[in-house]
Amino acid sequence: MSLKEQFGKDVLITGWGHSRFGKLGDETLESLIVQVAGEALAHAGLEPGQVDEVYVGQFNAGMVPLAFPSSLALQLSPDLLGVPATRVENACASGSAAVQQGVKALLAGTARNVLVIGAEMMTPAGAEKVGAALLGADYDMAGQSSSAGFTALFAEVAKHYEKRYGPVAGLSLPDALGSIAAKNHRNGVDNPYAQLRKDLGEEFCRTVSEKNPMVADPLRRTDCSPVSDGAAAVVLSVAPGTGAATSPVRLAGFGHANDFLPAERRDPTAFAGTRLSWERAFAMAGVGLGDLDFAEVHDCFTIAELVIYETMGLTPAGQGSRAIQEGWVYKDGRLPVNVSGGLKAKGHPVGATGVSQHVLAAMQLTGTAGAMQLANPRRAAVQNMGGVGIANYVSVLEAV
Repeated sequence: MSLKEQFGKDVLITGWGHSRFGKLGDETLESLIVQVAGEALAHAGLEPGQVDEVYVGQFNAGMVPLAFPSSLALQLSPDLLGVPATRVENACASGSAAVQQGVKALLAGTARNVLVIGAEMMTPAGAEKVGAALLGADYDMAGQSSSAGFTALFAEVAKHYEKRYGPVAGLSLPDALGSIAAKNHRNGVDNPYAQLRKDLGEEFCRTVSEKNPMVADPLRRTDCSPVSDGAAAVVLSVAPGTGAATSPVRLAGFGHANDFLPAERRDPTAFAGTRLSWERAFAMAGVGLGDLDFAEVHDCFTIAELVIYETMGLTPAGQGSRAIQEGWVYKDGRLPVNVSGGLKAKGHPVGATGVSQHVLAAMQLTGTAGAMQLANPRRAAVQNMGGVGIANYVSVLEAV
């Protein structure tokens, strides 16, 4: 039973906007929010006065002094005065959390058009402050100092994974991760919004070198998403606007699941909450993995993408390397993953990421993805998570 069959109404993405991702020293949180909000409303063919609610996804955690950005969207137009606006935070899944809050407002009937914005300014804070902020999303490391930061947490996942499963069909885990990095860097070349637009090749990504040092064994620099600034926005509506720039995209189903926060209560290689979010989204949409044409997933680190292959059901546990080794997840494979370049190449302004994933998927489904475009995709999934598989969100999107 689809979302529409359950709730008696459509939830549509009718417009979107997206900034460039990277080190944006000439921008502010306000300028980015206003930019993408304006783009999204124009694309949807809506006037600001037609917006019923605003949700802003932002992690922050001390990376910028302003910790109360919900009303910044109102800077776009005086006609937004009085519109309810709420900041939504769930670590690196803040963007998708904001999207789902907007969806629920539509399903509840309290809104017909919702503006959802994800935004983050990270680079002005500097590496030390960013690292401390991100570690605030971990139960065991919050408030502690760590030279490797969140990379060390995902390096532990990789170590546990390698110890448990070892090589798959002769492919070592570091080489599999290097291939994932190379794939996403190659895809990022075609994304005009991406922070890193260079095809580095498998040999470079698999090899520890002066330009690709080990950050936290076994994760190299190319296994880690960069620190980024950026914003993205979508308009969610119950009906398409008459002046919209493109056809809308339908939300067929969504899932959200949280895992336990203390590491001792989680299997480090299972990502149980991530798997559950996939299952819930597929069940609501009434589809399975084989019905997808592509997926945008949360590759904050390459080991995360590998484990996500398994949680989505592409391979059994411990066999994720097969998906990259046999070419399934490449642009011409059976299920292209991170055609946008993913977080790895596109960048990861944490509060913006989930919204950005919805935008890039919507562009694919409306045939407006430019050089990134796949051949006539009809259905996609977006997966976004906060922490080490703690807060997990999946959306299933369909072309209309």
